[in-house]
Amino acid sequence: MRSSKKDLPSIFFVGHFAIDTIIRFNKEHKPTLGGSVSFGSLSLRTYTKDVNISIISNLGSLNFDRSLLDIVQTKDIDLNGIKWTDTNNTNFVLDYFNHSRSLTLKSRSPDLKFEDIPNEYLNNPPDVIVLAPLCNEISFDYIGKILKIFPDAYIGIDLQGFIRKIENGHVSIERDEKIIANMEKIINLIGERLILKGSEEEMKILSGENDIYKAMNHFDYFDFKGIFIMTLGEVGSLILKKGEKILNIAAFQSSGVIDETGAGDVYFAIFLYEFIISDKTWNSIEKAAWFASSAASFNVEAMGANGFQHKTHVQSRIVKKKYIK
Repeated sequence: MRSSKKDLPSIFFVGHFAIDTIIRFNKEHKPTLGGSVSFGSLSLRTYTKDVNISIISNLGSLNFDRSLLDIVQTKDIDLNGIKWTDTNNTNFVLDYFNHSRSLTLKSRSPDLKFEDIPNEYLNNPPDVIVLAPLCNEISFDYIGKILKIFPDAYIGIDLQGFIRKIENGHVSIERDEKIIANMEKIINLIGERLILKGSEEEMKILSGENDIYKAMNHFDYFDFKGIFIMTLGEVGSLILKKGEKILNIAAFQSSGVIDETGAGDVYFAIFLYEFIISDKTWNSIEKAAWFASSAASFNVEAMGANGFQHKTHVQSRIVKKKYIK
């Protein structure tokens, strides 16, 4: 399951696995493995072998087909951080139509508990911890304990699962002042080692601004130099760090759009890896973003894990500079 190498960077992905039932133009497809932890870890493993990858999650055994994990178990990803529970697993129905989607939560795994993290993880601090919840399963208290035990790790925050509002199974993202206040507490708690990624919609809601540049500049008001990323789909992405000029990263042309699911997860995973192996300068951060943008452009060309690519292919697309204009 794992062959950890001490000299390699290490990344923990934390959050629920999902069972995704995808409907496209009223046609329902066979359930697949979903969730940011699966897209992030699998895309990163395809991208490079030179990183140790671990997953911390809860899996509900009552409705989870264990064969869905086969693809992860064969990729040298450490799954010792998974806790099986006698409950239903997190299960989403994603209904796509004309590049938009509705999301319905059918069932949900239990919240993550710090006490469930294996001792072997606690004794081997990672370089990066990616907190990627799907439905608010990571609490402020959980993050506080993570920071105490891993004070030197960079903390990646995937915004979507922190600010989703779920009522009677219907999943939406809208400005809820209680949720926003909690998110701002989390941002301030993490401070200098924060790397936060959100979509255009998510970052606008968190900032309370409707213009993308005003939304990004909102995060310049925090009293620390964390990194804030706004993904913009075909428009590219924006990256901000206090004291630096905002980076405007173009999206790359794909051979065709087949499946947009997980593109943001791929972007974030590749960015974090390239960031952690760099010298952390603003130029290196820009370079990491180009790799992330290119990797995400491959992801949409095929269904699921079939869109993940090795670094050599990702780099080749960067060299060609075929951007979406």
